[in-house]
Amino acid sequence: MKFVDIKNDIAFRKIFGNENKKEILISFLNAVLELPEGKRINRTEIKNPFQLPEIHGLKSSILDVRVMDERGISYIVEMQVEEPDGFDKRVQFYTSKQYSSQIDIGEDYPKLNQVIFIGILNFDFFEGTDYLTNHQIINTKTGLQELKDIEFNFIELLKFNKELNEIETLIEKWVYFIKKSPNLDVIPENINDEGLKLAYQGAEKYNWTKEELMAYDYASMRKADESSKTKRAVEKAVKKAVGEAVGMAMEQKTKEFVVNCYKEGLSIPTIAKLSILTIDQVESIIQSIDN
Repeated sequence: MKFVDIKNDIAFRKIFGNENKKEILISFLNAVLELPEGKRINRTEIKNPFQLPEIHGLKSSILDVRVMDERGISYIVEMQVEEPDGFDKRVQFYTSKQYSSQIDIGEDYPKLNQVIFIGILNFDFFEGTDYLTNHQIINTKTGLQELKDIEFNFIELLKFNKELNEIETLIEKWVYFIKKSPNLDVIPENINDEGLKLAYQGAEKYNWTKEELMAYDYASMRKADESSKTKRAVEKAVKKAVGEAVGMAMEQKTKEFVVNCYKEGLSIPTIAKLSILTIDQVESIIQSIDN
């Protein structure tokens, strides 16, 4: 038994955006938000359900699933494998845009409902060692959350280090699944939540169609190509910067050599020969110190 990598574009959307297996997303949301009885999510409407893309049309985009529960609360579940520039600002902009788009100009503000963002990050972003953090707008003096409509939650996968025999809570089991799925061979015995069990079953490659596996492999190759392209660009930039720094240092040393020779009374033709410069170049350096 082999499982797909949930961090893959196709896998993430297929697992969490499956209209026929909404129990998966409901289980995950309730686990992350630790909702008490009476406020737990029971029904959802997935706003951008999974659709198998045309492979050649597959391109990088925000990797998310947008959903609304029975109370009209909107949720954005997003996967970020690599940290983009301005990540924190983009998250706030994207969530605020989702919030404001609930009404048109001229409509009543009371129609606006809560928007909750859940980001799954494959990189470290916040200070501290907690893998799960909640961010709210609060009154800094009283600690009360009086502005409740926008909330952010983040799961930092690299900070989750528990092994299978150590995990106990449902959220720990979910994070273990997301982080470890490509390295697992069987469904762990301690999985007794129906939603998570369905997620494991949905992640089994055996249950995927040939077309889905092709799209999955293509997304993996594209991500590898993008990472390789970024690595080459960084290496090229570093090499250029080092080359420029060395060039500037050598140029400065050459100028100092010319100046010292001139002060010692050597002729310009002799200095040019010793420094491997033209007579015009030597004269230009000497003129710069005379001025």
